[in-house]
Amino acid sequence: MKRLVSILVSGVILLLIYWKIDFSGLIRVFRECDRPWMAISLGMVIPLAMLTAGRLQMLMPGTGGRGYEPEPELIPDPWDLKPDPARLSFWEANQLILAASSLNMVLPSKMGDIAKAYFMRDRGHLTGFLALSLVVFEKACDMLSLLLWCVFGLLLYPQKDWLFWVMTVSVLSGLVLGLLLLGWPRFAQFFFRQAERIAPKKMGKKLVTLSHSWQEMHDYFWGDRPRLAKISAMSIFIWFLHLLQIWFFILALRAWVPFVTNLALSPLAILAGLLPLTFAGVGTRDAALILFYAPYFNAATAAALGVLCTSRYFIPAIAGLPFLGQYLSVAREIRRG
Repeated sequence: MKRLVSILVSGVILLLIYWKIDFSGLIRVFRECDRPWMAISLGMVIPLAMLTAGRLQMLMPGTGGRGYEPEPELIPDPWDLKPDPARLSFWEANQLILAASSLNMVLPSKMGDIAKAYFMRDRGHLTGFLALSLVVFEKACDMLSLLLWCVFGLLLYPQKDWLFWVMTVSVLSGLVLGLLLLGWPRFAQFFFRQAERIAPKKMGKKLVTLSHSWQEMHDYFWGDRPRLAKISAMSIFIWFLHLLQIWFFILALRAWVPFVTNLALSPLAILAGLLPLTFAGVGTRDAALILFYAPYFNAATAAALGVLCTSRYFIPAIAGLPFLGQYLSVAREIRRG
């Protein structure tokens, strides 16, 4: 029911946008696009998926692992443990990334990514909480990398008014909070304890599990600093390519915005799409693109950019459909849990 409501909200927002800008103008923008640039920009989905799969391999212990064992008193793991991790192949990592993209379209709250943890546990790659902590760390790296590029762009953005100062301070605060949670275990424990006290009962249970996974993540990744540095650098590079892809979309639509400005504006639109209001960010992300890029091109071009940004999520989801069958049992387990 919740997913149906989000689809309805997305549909209403899109109808309002297309009614306001004249739908024929949107079609005309696509007809007049630069086709080579369009092919290049859409084709970037492939290397981005492969790099993300490569990062997932880097996150995993190697064959035989590091001999890492969680502190037993910290983690009463309720999952079926399999202590000897098996190596995750590059092909299997790609399947996991694409299938998770498909599941994210049907499961709420990005639960397709959590399905990766279940699957890695079931295949014997990792213990339960360590698999979950790996996924948590992967998503934390993504968010912090996005915020880092957003702060960089906002600080260099030339047209600063009160709204952009508010957004700069907000994004910078989010980045600092994320870095503190990632790098300071005591602060993370304090944060989760306070969140558990004020959260509703159902959410509190999820926070308890997340706090255990977060502690496991600290123990595992901070114990291997070179790996942590490599994964962090790769995450920053991957998100640079994501934002470069959006800039290529703009070039494909025969529009122009300085690249540094795009580093500030496109992450803000992506963050707007993460609000839990719409289906896959459709609608809120489109409206944010029209608002933020208004000084550089018209609303029809911005709406076309919104369609292309949505394709960044739908193309991997479609590519993941052939691999989805083996993950459906995992999805049903998550739904029951």
